[in-house]
Amino acid sequence: MTSPPPSDPGLPDAELLRLDHQVCFSLQAASRAFGGVYRDALKELGLTYPQYLAMMVLWEHGPLPVKTIGERLHLDSGTLSPLLKRLESAGLVRRERSPEDERSVIVHLTEAGTGLRERALSVPRTILGATGLSVQEVLALQETLARLTDSLSRAGRTG
Repeated sequence: MTSPPPSDPGLPDAELLRLDHQVCFSLQAASRAFGGVYRDALKELGLTYPQYLAMMVLWEHGPLPVKTIGERLHLDSGTLSPLLKRLESAGLVRRERSPEDERSVIVHLTEAGTGLRERALSVPRTILGATGLSVQEVLALQETLARLTDSLSRAGRTG
């Protein structure tokens, strides 16, 4: 017989199987709630949440290869390419083949895309206010979620 893992809450298996004891369900519910708040906050900007994330990466780092944007956002090219096409159609970014490597596409902000950053400055505070958490609580939650993501990623690679 194996001993329970150190994180075992001491609950019987039948109790652990309850929906309200599933951390994944809690995260999914929180994610859906965040989605609604972001949808409202981003409506004025004309962006979806994934588009907003891509714009944030470009506002922070400037022109980047599509591959790097995908790595930063944990998105594959099949998901990222249509998202970038929509941003390009909206006049917020332009995509160009890299002169150094024709296989690589570099994404640049347009003047409109750069200007949108100013209008987006209020979004993080709006979201922070909606959480009902202090800045310290949000930072602690982000740290916990980063550890959780690392652990689950390692488990997924070895499992």
